[in-house]
Amino acid sequence: MSLLTQTPSQTAGPYFAYGLAARQYGFPHTSIAGATLAEAHTPGELIALEGRVLDGVGQPINDALVEIWQADATGRYHAPDFGGFGRFGTGTERDQAFRFQTIKPGSVEGQAPHINVLVFMRGLMSHLYTRLYFADEAGANALDPVLNSVPSDRRATLLAPRVAGPGLPCYRFDIRVQGEGETVFFDL
Repeated sequence: MSLLTQTPSQTAGPYFAYGLAARQYGFPHTSIAGATLAEAHTPGELIALEGRVLDGVGQPINDALVEIWQADATGRYHAPDFGGFGRFGTGTERDQAFRFQTIKPGSVEGQAPHINVLVFMRGLMSHLYTRLYFADEAGANALDPVLNSVPSDRRATLLAPRVAGPGLPCYRFDIRVQGEGETVFFDL
């Protein structure tokens, strides 16, 4: 019997962004979700949410796919006037950022307003799951059971500050997949 050797490792993808955010990449296919979750007529505070997915040395990842899922302004998921689900591939932006137009969610069952964030990218066999909390919700954040389950010295990785800029009020949320300041990811 011959000795079998280990085969080289394979990197999966990146397949996600092209197939799941086809319109963004210029393909003539429909997508079930995009970067615009809300318009001016959507109840709630219309906001922009932007950030980048960064690698271990702080370089932006140009082929990540970011999905967000959130409640409406009153804290309801699956609300009739707000789907609450969006996708953005980082490969089409000059700065490899993701940008969503949405509303600031309400509190869900006593939790602080938050947005659920999933990250897909090459080299990951399973997605990363995290939450975005709003830095200007200090009182609600202090009472949130999920945020308070995170060691206090790591909670800042889940907070999106409101930043100045033209247009809509904007929250900035960079996702660091490893290294110093690594975002807290949840094992679900």
